[in-house]
Amino acid sequence: MESVMRALRRLLGRRHRLIATAVAALAMACALVGLKPDTASVTVLAAARDLPSGVLEAADLKAVALRPDTVPDGAVKPGTAIAGRVLAGPMRRGEPLTDARILGPSLLAAHGPGTVATPVRVADPETARLLSPGDVVDVLAAPSTWEGAAPARTVAEDVTVLTTPDGEADRGALLVLATTSDQAVELASAQAGGHLSITINPHGR
Repeated sequence: MESVMRALRRLLGRRHRLIATAVAALAMACALVGLKPDTASVTVLAAARDLPSGVLEAADLKAVALRPDTVPDGAVKPGTAIAGRVLAGPMRRGEPLTDARILGPSLLAAHGPGTVATPVRVADPETARLLSPGDVVDVLAAPSTWEGAAPARTVAEDVTVLTTPDGEADRGALLVLATTSDQAVELASAQAGGHLSITINPHGR
């Protein structure tokens, strides 16, 4: 009986050693997986600092590596010609740049078919500073006459502000609006013959 017990103890000891060896090997494998570099990252362009809306420069952006599951749709890749393009709204440092943030077809697509980007200058730059991309405004035109001020008329209603690029304040404030083609023609005609101003629609569309 005693010899049987000794044999069982030896067998259990070997099993314990095998289990301990297997656990150690598993821990080592997990550690090696944790140290393995992520070779599946995707490199995209992101804001190098907090950016206002307006014209982009190459130094405004930097390349960053992201996990594939965190890359936003339409992310802009390094090598894309970005300098001189217009950023529609402010960006935070480190935020990936997407095609929907740049003035162009992708941004306009969100406003429905037939939408065009229409730059206009409004007479009062202080009023324009109250605006942010996405605000909805009405545009008024006051014709210039030799006989004094003429009544203002509404030339575009419920148009969305795409961006408010920086510019020369003495020339008025530049706005880029999402309009229809007909509204763009009306705005161009009104701007040529007078001064434009805006009223802000607090309820949006």
